[in-house]
Amino acid sequence: QRLKAAVHYSVGCLCQEVEEDKDVQFSKQSIAAISEITFRQCGTAALAPECFLTLCRHAKRTTVTTEDVKLLARRSNSLLKYITQKSEELASSNMEQKEKKKKKSSAAKGERTPGEQEAAVTENEDSNMT
Repeated sequence: QRLKAAVHYSVGCLCQEVEEDKDVQFSKQSIAAISEITFRQCGTAALAPECFLTLCRHAKRTTVTTEDVKLLARRSNSLLKYITQKSEELASSNMEQKEKKKKKSSAAKGERTPGEQEAAVTENEDSNMT
């Protein structure tokens, strides 16, 4: 009951902020409805770890993947879109970090990156022409 009251209070505060920013009004019934929906969603989200575990077992895996998360979020288009976007951003960031590590390790070994090799070949060809 206390948790539900805390959710209701927080939703009320957020609605008040929106009222001030957007110049709209929320009725007490709409705040109560938003609070109830929020509370139920939290209850559903609390079951998510068990759902992830079930998905992994079904797929004979021990690791939860982003695809598992997307599968559980598919009922909410906006949530699925957000998770997909964040997943792509993380993947892109990881690729950039791997590239940086590769460049650092090859530079430490004295190897040239593909761009440096191309520049060296071009420079060599230019000096051979003269």
